[in-house]
Amino acid sequence: MSASQPPRTADVPTLLVKIFGKDRPGITAGLFDTLAAYSVDVIDIEQVVTRGRIVLCALITAPASGGASEGELRATVHTWTESLKLQAEIISGIGDNRPRGSGRSHVTVLGNPLTAESTAAIAASITATGGNIDRIFRLAKYPVTAVEFAVSGVETEPLRTALATEGAEIGVDVAVVSAGLHRRAQRLVVMDVDSTLIQDEVIELFAAHAGCEAEVAEVTSRAMRGELDFEQSLHARVALLAGLDESVVEKVRAEIRLTPGARTLIRTLKRLGYQVGVVSGGFTQVTDALQEQLGLDFAAANTLEIVNGKLTGRVVGEIVDRAGKARLLRRFADEAGVPLAQTVAIGDGANDLDMLNAAGLGVAFNAKPVVRKAAHTAVNVPFLDTVLYLLGITREEVETADGGDGH
Repeated sequence: MSASQPPRTADVPTLLVKIFGKDRPGITAGLFDTLAAYSVDVIDIEQVVTRGRIVLCALITAPASGGASEGELRATVHTWTESLKLQAEIISGIGDNRPRGSGRSHVTVLGNPLTAESTAAIAASITATGGNIDRIFRLAKYPVTAVEFAVSGVETEPLRTALATEGAEIGVDVAVVSAGLHRRAQRLVVMDVDSTLIQDEVIELFAAHAGCEAEVAEVTSRAMRGELDFEQSLHARVALLAGLDESVVEKVRAEIRLTPGARTLIRTLKRLGYQVGVVSGGFTQVTDALQEQLGLDFAAANTLEIVNGKLTGRVVGEIVDRAGKARLLRRFADEAGVPLAQTVAIGDGANDLDMLNAAGLGVAFNAKPVVRKAAHTAVNVPFLDTVLYLLGITREEVETADGGDGH
């Protein structure tokens, strides 16, 4: 058949065979064993099991004329289902499923909990954009409920805009990405450290030992909101650490708290073949230890100057600021041999924005409002491993890749 010819099922009689009831092993095999006696072709199959109940749909060609009749096939299928205490519905029609509209996207919805009201609102917004929901399935039930809608008939950008607004209004996280093989080909993930990979702001941990925590925290907060130039604020904060003994570095390392789900995220990505890196406006004295501890492929940060066993209140080397993070993302991608379009960046602050916008997928993680508004998508639950669901990775895959350790 040439590419210009329609599929041979386009106008032939077809039957939609629907089986539903209590699930048990052998139902799928039994149905197709039953149908095999009628020499029909299988055009499409869909099967879903929810709370022990199966819905199995098979779209098949009707029996050819001259052989067994459609009535005989119907009777045989009903007899078989009755023997298993199942139910059957058989619907006559013509041809295959209707063609999907142009524009394909994956819409991932995260809720804790995910209510019927919020699900209805998301579905209505998809319809309002001109999209059609082709398929829905659950990615995860823990630590959040994550479901994915396969949507056609509308381009990704207008769909993303509409659902971002709706998600913010109803309090659920919604991510919209283009469908295609490239989704699973995003093989480099780079994330911020402070308040993303870890729960802390490292400079504030240092400041606590210097007795100036409140002053540093205020400057940090203003910088993350985009109210202050990052490099100037960095120098101002680091200057307050002058005179600290270098032994404080080990104390700060011991105080670091990983974000819930951070280990699972990294272990899962690594076992699935991804490369993982961090970029930080913090300090190499911490990120180097995290790189070794977590098996990261890349790490970059600012470096505190230490002279004669004391912090001088200065940083040395290249400054990792907002532009620097985007530059490092590109460098890591080059070294990893990964196109920039196949990278994922995760961050929470204004100094992450260039990196989030440069990546193929930029994820704002529990971020400031200015960052949530500018990123491709946002996650507002306190579990870093939920980012995996945005990549189409299910909870079952996470548990398999993570050695059964789960969250």
